[in-house]
Amino acid sequence: MRKRKKTKNEIAIENIFAYTGLIFIVFAVVYSSFTQADEMKFTFKSPSFSGVATSAHYLTIENQENTRKQSINEALKAAADEAERDQNNSTLARFIRNLESRVYAKLSQQLVDNLFGETSSNAGTIELEGNRIDYVSDDTTITLTITDADGGETIINFPLDSFTF
Repeated sequence: MRKRKKTKNEIAIENIFAYTGLIFIVFAVVYSSFTQADEMKFTFKSPSFSGVATSAHYLTIENQENTRKQSINEALKAAADEAERDQNNSTLARFIRNLESRVYAKLSQQLVDNLFGETSSNAGTIELEGNRIDYVSDDTTITLTITDADGGETIINFPLDSFTF
């Protein structure tokens, strides 16, 4: 059997493969000196297990819990305040406040009439929601003594000489 002669193209291709292989081997030898191996070590990432920065980790968790509790409490308080405002602004609540205001105005008008009116009296007592209001008038002053349900007293003196009508 006879060997066939290689063409120039086949020889060129063989040379390219040979040089490429040689270059690859040289690079592999050169770069293999730069590679280094190290021991593989397992470590926990959580500070709870590793112990590294554990106190900071616990403080962070505590702050997150406290912030969450505080925001929940603030939301509950805001909801309760809103419900109370809604209740105080209802039509019935406004009616009751208006009625109380008019009743108190009428009571104060009657007290003023008793002190300064045509049929004025020198002394008197009014009981109002557990509070006692005593008034005494002499020719120069009017003394109001307000006694609350707990026994605390407030005394108000009005000098009659300074009023000009």
